[in-house]
Amino acid sequence: MDERPSASKSRTQRSKKRSRDGNQNPGGAKHENLQVKIQLFQDQPNKIPPLVAYFPSGYNPQTQQRQDEEEPNNQNNSPKVPKVKVFRNMAQRKGNRLQVVVSPGGSNVDFVGSSFTGEAAAAQVCRYSLGVLDKEAGTLKIIPIATNKIFRLEPRVRTVETANEEASNSTKSELTANRMDKLGELTALYGTKRDRKKRKDAINLKKEVDSESQKSLDKKIEEVAFDKEALANTSSLIARNIPPHNVSATTPLEAYPLDKIILKGDWDFLGDIYKLWQGGEEVATNAYPHFVCNRIRKLDAIEDETQQWKLSCILSYITHLMKFRDQFSMGHVKSGKKHNIPSIIHHRFLNLFTDPESKILASEKINLFISYVLVLALHVDGFRTDPSDIAQDLRISKVDLRQHFLNLGCKLVHQNSILYATLPVPLNFPSQNIRRKRRQ
Repeated sequence: MDERPSASKSRTQRSKKRSRDGNQNPGGAKHENLQVKIQLFQDQPNKIPPLVAYFPSGYNPQTQQRQDEEEPNNQNNSPKVPKVKVFRNMAQRKGNRLQVVVSPGGSNVDFVGSSFTGEAAAAQVCRYSLGVLDKEAGTLKIIPIATNKIFRLEPRVRTVETANEEASNSTKSELTANRMDKLGELTALYGTKRDRKKRKDAINLKKEVDSESQKSLDKKIEEVAFDKEALANTSSLIARNIPPHNVSATTPLEAYPLDKIILKGDWDFLGDIYKLWQGGEEVATNAYPHFVCNRIRKLDAIEDETQQWKLSCILSYITHLMKFRDQFSMGHVKSGKKHNIPSIIHHRFLNLFTDPESKILASEKINLFISYVLVLALHVDGFRTDPSDIAQDLRISKVDLRQHFLNLGCKLVHQNSILYATLPVPLNFPSQNIRRKRRQ
């Protein structure tokens, strides 16, 4: 009586243990722990590394081999083993170009894979290796694969014409490539600076792009809803050459942010006018532009010292802009020759307004230079400015200056026989098409 419950209890415990083991190891698979020694092999020039390839078409050589063995017409019972050929480009610096051709027996279809065209030409972001596990020896050999590429074997119908055509095309392309390589080397060694730059640009253009990334980018571009009006405005802004701005700004200060025009590191070098004003010295008219001389009196009407310093820095920046232009002008060199522009500001002016190679004031940057001056003048006058003296400093007519103000999105108003330029918000730029029609 006492033994039956204990036997039943022990059988229940064993069944529970078996069920737990079955849940942890479904299918009854046995886990085997191996202690192996890992051996890493490097590329060796005198040995051919293994090649890894796959058939995207679904062809399986093992399945085909079994079908050949089971075929009743196969009297010799010998399966048709596919032939594998590997071709290497022997041209200089192109020894890593390989081509694999798999030819199934009894078929006129070849499977061809390349290490330099098609899928293999995409950008490589990882390294592939082949691992060989030997349980008896307890070793795991990791071997790099050929050209670090996985060959995609595409099916091709074998014909005499296509074979001859491919051979001739490949020969011509190799000869042309070799000739271009030699010419490029000669250009790099003995070519002019301009030719070397062209060669460098051509090499950059020929760089392969990651195909998957390009497909993803193309897909995202297709999903973007383009605003045609915004694109038209963007193209017109490029032609206008205007300073950094905010089209959707609600105040004139935000329309042309001052911190985008005068950078943070520039303010510490713009204290010359503030020192003169604090010392009670008069500003020499031959040392400063007319606009600056006529606006210094504004500092007396400002009570906040921070605003005084800020306004004086803007006036100093306008002075540096004018003197920078004078240094590059043919007939006005003396007016800016003795003026000292801080190096950090001078370097920025060079990048903004001059040609990078000749280091002269670029003709296409003249409008950008004038726009910078006019925007700063608007900041000084509270976005309501009389352009008479600024036109005199820029040495352009008032009629031409009006067009520059309109190009910035300004509005011109007459008051007491004086023309003022104001800046309404949000910015509204004139259409380039309308301007062209009016000129015609």
